[in-house]
Amino acid sequence: MKKVFVAGHNGMVGSAIVRQLAKRGDVEIITRSRSELNLLNQADVQAFFAEQQLDQVYLAAAKVGGIIANNTYPAEFIYENLMIEANIIHAAHLNHVQQLLFLGSSCIYPKLAEQPMAEQALLTGTLEPTNEPYAIAKIAGIKLCESYNRQYGRDYRSVMPTNLYGPNDNFHPDNSHVIPALLRRFHEAKLANAAEVVAWGSGSPMREFLHVDDMAAASIFVMELDKATYEANTQPMLSHINVGTGVDCTIKELTETVAKVVGFTGRITWDTTKPDGAPRKLMQVDRLKALGWQSSIALTQGLEDAYQWFLANQATFRA
Repeated sequence: MKKVFVAGHNGMVGSAIVRQLAKRGDVEIITRSRSELNLLNQADVQAFFAEQQLDQVYLAAAKVGGIIANNTYPAEFIYENLMIEANIIHAAHLNHVQQLLFLGSSCIYPKLAEQPMAEQALLTGTLEPTNEPYAIAKIAGIKLCESYNRQYGRDYRSVMPTNLYGPNDNFHPDNSHVIPALLRRFHEAKLANAAEVVAWGSGSPMREFLHVDDMAAASIFVMELDKATYEANTQPMLSHINVGTGVDCTIKELTETVAKVVGFTGRITWDTTKPDGAPRKLMQVDRLKALGWQSSIALTQGLEDAYQWFLANQATFRA
């Protein structure tokens, strides 16, 4: 029976990993809430690892937020994320945990990276300014894993997801990402019998979306690859793996699909005075496909699942 610590088990990705691991009979899942273990405190993290004698660690804990939060609190975003990953990865090494998976973000890539974004684009250009502190911390996490592998022979791996959505997403009206924001807006418009919903921008930018259950499945798949296979498909100083669908859609297509899933039958109009953002953000997933994994949840199916979760849990959301 493997003892597996999922750091960040209350978050969207961490909770999905726990759900999938819980279906198996060969793991003992270890979790700690923020009140039980302060991941920013090095001594507390070290004591926890010394006590538990873990076999594997999924490092899904992070301070996350949208553009406004990243712009308003850049110091907290870089400090807290650096501390969490440094404390966990170092404690894992000191306590002889051989297997660890670090979860990053597609924002590690340069703002003007060639599309689709390949792993090789890392550190080839300037980052998006609004989330640069967060991205720098995530890049540091990749390099921490690689450094412990190179110096100490550890087997610490990193996966970089595209835009995620699904159960346990953030549906806050002001600081949620595009899918939960649209699901909530169309739901409220349907309840109000609104004639129209106004969407931002032109609808032309293209984005890629991955259901969080697919992300959890990919994370477990990468963690459990044998070391020789993983190392044959990566490089010691370019070891991270993109996780996505390899398929994108326009924001207009996404918006129309969300309206259909929710059952909103009014008009959708576009406020072209609002910014579009980057014209395209797509992950190249050839490395992951070569290893034998690809996503299985289609966008419409995933949106229906996310909407059902929203309906079941909306009473718990803050206004």
